[in-house]
Amino acid sequence: MLEVTDVEIKHRLEFDNPWWEPDGGILPHIDEAPRRAYFEPFLKLVNETSVRRAVVLMGPRRVGKTWMLFHTVKHLLDQGVPAANILYASLDNPVYSRIPLQKFVDLYMEIHGHPRRPQGLYVMFDEIQYLKDWEQHLKVLVDSYPSIRFIASGSAAAALKRKSEESGAGRFTDFTLPPLTFAEYLRFRKENPDALRQDIDRLNEQFMGYALYGGFPEAVMNEEIRRDFQRFVGNDIIDKVLLRDLPNVYGIDDSQELNRFFAHLAYQTGQELSLDGLSKHSGIAKNTIKKYLDYLEAAFLIYRLHRVDQHARRLQRVTRFKVYLSNPSLRTALYGEPERMEIIGSVMESAFMAQMFTSFRSDLLAYASFPEGEVDLVVLKHDGTILDCAELKWSDHYQSGNYLYNRLAKMAAFTDVKVGFLLLKSKSGSFKIGETDIICAPMSLLALLRSMNSMDLVQQGIDPRNNLPFLRPPSSDGGQGA
Repeated sequence: MLEVTDVEIKHRLEFDNPWWEPDGGILPHIDEAPRRAYFEPFLKLVNETSVRRAVVLMGPRRVGKTWMLFHTVKHLLDQGVPAANILYASLDNPVYSRIPLQKFVDLYMEIHGHPRRPQGLYVMFDEIQYLKDWEQHLKVLVDSYPSIRFIASGSAAAALKRKSEESGAGRFTDFTLPPLTFAEYLRFRKENPDALRQDIDRLNEQFMGYALYGGFPEAVMNEEIRRDFQRFVGNDIIDKVLLRDLPNVYGIDDSQELNRFFAHLAYQTGQELSLDGLSKHSGIAKNTIKKYLDYLEAAFLIYRLHRVDQHARRLQRVTRFKVYLSNPSLRTALYGEPERMEIIGSVMESAFMAQMFTSFRSDLLAYASFPEGEVDLVVLKHDGTILDCAELKWSDHYQSGNYLYNRLAKMAAFTDVKVGFLLLKSKSGSFKIGETDIICAPMSLLALLRSMNSMDLVQQGIDPRNNLPFLRPPSSDGGQGA
């Protein structure tokens, strides 16, 4: 049987590291691409070379992880790190199949004549989940080469998260890169958020564009990709995540079943679902459905919103819940642009919820269902009591005394909350129902303000999910609004 030779591997490494060539560097189109808002805090971790830890960059496919690694290479070169001190290898390349990480290091040091105990090297392994037992290999390298900064990235986030926590205690620092937020989307499109805040119609147009196409940096910047969005994104997600990554990680026998299940969830984004209903529709056993939901959520493809009662208490038996796509444009990738108003409303609601889940801890977000009705979104304090509640409707067709107001007022009365939010398409205003203030605001505006606040915190190196998740807009001083 023919085997890939060391010479072939070295040639591929030289090709994948163009900065090793005289006057070489990262490819111009990558260099010119905007940096993610998460780049600076990620770079701060990379630069903490005094800490003997590998940085593990996790996130879904097509959100810019590889670009972030190349932008890191550019920063290091600009800071005077010699080009020969930086190695990049993408482990999904067939040439690298089944090669242990130690061999990459050995061949890299041979190419450049580095000593056996080198100083000041940066080694980046992209798509590391393609190496079996990667966490054991990486841990050994971190222990063996304290003066090499190891950086890894991968898209099979479920496996990366689990294995780094189990095997990399004290050796790995995890960093999660989510899909583009609405504020990042506008920055990539060179739109002025302050100007958009004064023109709600234009802001809604941009929010619609974000919901349909906006979670993937390449699609935002490339019109050709948007024109063939289903092939570019849909096939990549289906072929690589649902049919390959997750089945390989979890030993799923029927990958087509998982694919069909995810497609059904994507179509139902924002709807209340039940285990019984999903099982009857799909013919899949409820225990298997529970596992599929766990896998899809761990892989950053979906978020689950759990149900509470009118007193904001979680139900002991979780049989009903809502599912949202973590990246709302995945629905476009699978089904094309929606045409029915009720589906458009669900997609826009998903786009808003993506900002909430990216910004805040998921266990502090829920929806309420009680005999008098349902409330779309309940925001909890860390002690489990209610902070805010809101109805989300991508429409302005409502009248005073509408049942939406009454549901908000009843929920507020049950929990002693004095404010309920009605997030609409364009209209603003406020009024009272009994002791409850009902505040109406455009959904797109609140999504923008929340995502801008989160982006500011991220760029300061602060995890926004640790903040108390007020629905109301941030105040001008950067704190939470009243």
